[in-house]
Amino acid sequence: MHFMGMKNLCGVLAAAAIVLSGCTKSPAYTEVDGVMLGTTLHVVADVKNTSTQELYAAIMDLDREAKASMSIFDEHSLLSRLNRNETDSVDRHIAFNLRLADSIGALSDGRYDVTVKPLVEAWGFAGREAEAHPNIDSILTFVGRDKVHLEGNRLVKDDPRVQLDFNSVAKGYTVDLLAALVERYGAENYIVDIGGEVRCRGVNRQGNPWRIGVETPFDGNMTDGEYLQKRIQLRDGALATSGNYRRYYLDASGNKVAHTIDPRTGRSVLSRLLSVTVAAPTCAEADALGTMFLAMGADDALAAAERMPGVKVYFILAGEGDTYEEYLSPAMKPLVMP
Repeated sequence: MHFMGMKNLCGVLAAAAIVLSGCTKSPAYTEVDGVMLGTTLHVVADVKNTSTQELYAAIMDLDREAKASMSIFDEHSLLSRLNRNETDSVDRHIAFNLRLADSIGALSDGRYDVTVKPLVEAWGFAGREAEAHPNIDSILTFVGRDKVHLEGNRLVKDDPRVQLDFNSVAKGYTVDLLAALVERYGAENYIVDIGGEVRCRGVNRQGNPWRIGVETPFDGNMTDGEYLQKRIQLRDGALATSGNYRRYYLDASGNKVAHTIDPRTGRSVLSRLLSVTVAAPTCAEADALGTMFLAMGADDALAAAERMPGVKVYFILAGEGDTYEEYLSPAMKPLVMP
């Protein structure tokens, strides 16, 4: 997802997002761009009595805290140590995400499961090269959310080989932490974006709802906003998009292997469902639900969305030839711009 921009009018272009802010920047809003969680950061907020430098420093402190807790790429993080059984103590971030994973998993018929790390690693999406012939059946014996639980502040595993991967929720959760941070600095109107996952409140500099673009999901689309399918406007809430059109590779036989893995089969999920955009009260929920729907595949995701009348989703599906089909849930339709 990317903030919408008026390139033909103002040429306002950021590295990972295009902000529709008109041609006048209000001094009441502070803007911060940078890198967070190894991806793009963009913040626009009417913080009070705070310099840009002070806000940026606080954001970087939050970045370090989130990575030290939940990163599977940092061998020193708490999550990495839990995965290696060097400790069984969890912090508030890991405890929160385990509980959220349980609630989303209950909706998913086993398709959303944060114990998926050994499978993600075997397929080459967890910082290691893919195995030529991963022994999926063997790995599946220690994958399953029922194989790990919390006892107070302790993580208890039924099998020491169980490992957790929060990549399906940690970024959205950190967006929520970032939103709480700018609110502590007095912001009543803001949009915060980490790698295209967004939470916002209030209005932009022109007094309008925040506007966010959803990319066209063709394979390898790295254009950052040049090709968009829809524009969505929000005043209060979060938006996250999941898709298999950026993180994938072709195996030795030329078959596409996408980063979304079905924990029940251990295999990469490929279907007509190319992109899932979810609006929710929190970005952690939107992030996790997006992964859940994508892992379900087209038919099951459509059926699940229709059973959830309050869910706000936008699906882009492959049609005939090079065409796309779209599904907008009734609750999402009012957010879509004409």
